[in-house]
Amino acid sequence: MLVDYILVGQGLAGSILANHLINAGCSVMVFDDPSLSNSSKIAGGLYNPVTGRKMVKTWNADNLFNYLTAYYPKLESQLDSDFLNDIPIYRPFISAEELNEWMGKSADIDYSSYVQKVHNNSAYGNQVKDDFGGILLNQSGFVDTAKLLFASAAFLNGKNSLKHEYFDPSDLRLEEGYAEYKGIKCKSVIFCNGHKSLGQQYFGWIPLRPVKGELLMIKTDEDLRVIHNRGVFVIPLGNGICKVGSTYDHQNLDENPTIEAKNVLVHKLNELIKFPYEIEYQLAGVRPATKDRKPIIGQHPEFKSLISFNGFGTKGVSLIPYYAMQLTQLLTEASRIDDEVNIERFFSLY
Repeated sequence: MLVDYILVGQGLAGSILANHLINAGCSVMVFDDPSLSNSSKIAGGLYNPVTGRKMVKTWNADNLFNYLTAYYPKLESQLDSDFLNDIPIYRPFISAEELNEWMGKSADIDYSSYVQKVHNNSAYGNQVKDDFGGILLNQSGFVDTAKLLFASAAFLNGKNSLKHEYFDPSDLRLEEGYAEYKGIKCKSVIFCNGHKSLGQQYFGWIPLRPVKGELLMIKTDEDLRVIHNRGVFVIPLGNGICKVGSTYDHQNLDENPTIEAKNVLVHKLNELIKFPYEIEYQLAGVRPATKDRKPIIGQHPEFKSLISFNGFGTKGVSLIPYYAMQLTQLLTEASRIDDEVNIERFFSLY
């Protein structure tokens, strides 16, 4: 059997890259072991142009958000699904100084397209603690990642392009100009398998820094029309259910929910919101972050038919579409990956 590319992993990275390659006229075979956990399925799915404690524009925001806001609606149409939720994010200010800073930033051309409104007094005081007002953001929202992955799997199955089985690198045969795996010959094998690549022979050397994240699912009677985000995010999923997250643990990389993380999330949630809620359940997953917080994309330094598409961390929903486009252009048009995400920056570690 001949295909252009084998992809390992049908998480968010593998699904979106497969879509880009198929749209570019390439054939793919995606391997995904359903018995292995998948952090993409439980991710918050948030895309947010202004992040962090200091509330600054996220890295490469202009390229990322210009691309993703056009891409996801097209993907919804192609997959016949409705996983995209374009909804404003409200970030309360914690001081008058922060309010004054954003009154100026909102007029800055670098920020103006992402700012819907700066509130100089309480705008959602019945829901959150916002005595100093807050900022309402544009080009924000969340992707229902579980729904996207389900629709992507159905799409790939319809093309006979998905195998629900473990990809064993020991069965991979590498020859000049191609690779072969269990009778399937391809130009390249692309590893989109997140932190699991650390346990494998070919890309175990890349400097991933996996981080465990935990979420709470809560239920409330409060009618939420925005995503509240300060310390934790509160994403309204409908029918009174909200997703609350997230924690960051670089030490304990199992996928078991912990009481410690629950307590942290509850504390931060109570510092943000005013409305009553009940905890429904808790989720945990491990995300493939990197030490410099940027993806690791490109060809293996020795085995050129092997490619890494990895390291998207906590911002996969924002990062993956744009860099799937870049990798697809590299493979089909011989263009170049941005230096900031190119795997070549870590070749000295191999």
